Amino acid sequence: MNAERRNDDEQTARWNGRAGHAWVDLQPVLDGMFRPMEDLLVEAVSAAGAEHVLDVGCGTGGTTLALARRLGPGRQCVGVDISEPLIDTARERAGREGVQASFVRADAQEHAFEPGTFDAVVSRFGVMFFDDPVRAFANLRCAAREDAALRLIVWRDPAENPFMTTAQRAAAPLLPDLPVRRPDEPGQFAFADPDRVRRVLTESGWADIDIRPVDIDCTLPEKELVHYFTRLGPLGMALPEVDEETRVRIVETVRSAFEPFVHGTEVRFTAACWTVGARAAAAKLS
Repeated sequence: MNAERRNDDEQTARWNGRAGHAWVDLQPVLDGMFRPMEDLLVEAVSAAGAEHVLDVGCGTGGTTLALARRLGPGRQCVGVDISEPLIDTARERAGREGVQASFVRADAQEHAFEPGTFDAVVSRFGVMFFDDPVRAFANLRCAAREDAALRLIVWRDPAENPFMTTAQRAAAPLLPDLPVRRPDEPGQFAFADPDRVRRVLTESGWADIDIRPVDIDCTLPEKELVHYFTRLGPLGMALPEVDEETRVRIVETVRSAFEPFVHGTEVRFTAACWTVGARAAAAKLS
């Protein structure tokens, strides 16, 4: 099995297993924490007058549903995600809230979208997990109309995001086998290098690339903090495999490490992100 196929299988297993179910369980917390990013995307798409929008790596559907509510009836908002539990939750939310949005359980890197369908492609932290990002964005370019807008929000460097790395750093001495995040692998910080992002988009058929730093204030309830860091990320994947005594020590250690972010009943942190904009270039004549 080649490395690309292995990585693809690992992502599929992760997001249809423990990681996917954790995001479902934490959906209200994560939607609240990342709402400022959602608002940025909704405003950008609305200002562009988009009518057919694809939300890539849509998760439990928060951004897709917000777009559908803003754009209103008669518009097409489609969310795509590799995770069956996340897509099931998104569909259930759409039905419960009476929002006209649809969801596709598929790998956006490979899925055969109807060519030239979308006039906007967006993502909130959903495009950093592709094994072959050039191929993935070429596929998304095929799904987009000429001149369609691309709007992404991705994480900057982990050193600029101490909140997002606190759990792993604090737990590492107690979990020596905890995986190390590598910038050249699919994962949270895979798009931290703006030069790499620009190269990926240029090679996959996108033009007028605009990458800008943005610092976004985020919050979550303090009462959800332990639930948050014990379910998500590398620590969330590792904790179920340790004995109870070790787990207690890790949770106490990591919770103490988060103390600088705790302000009474609220946890506050700054998310260091890139906003990425681009336009679907005209197809090259063969």
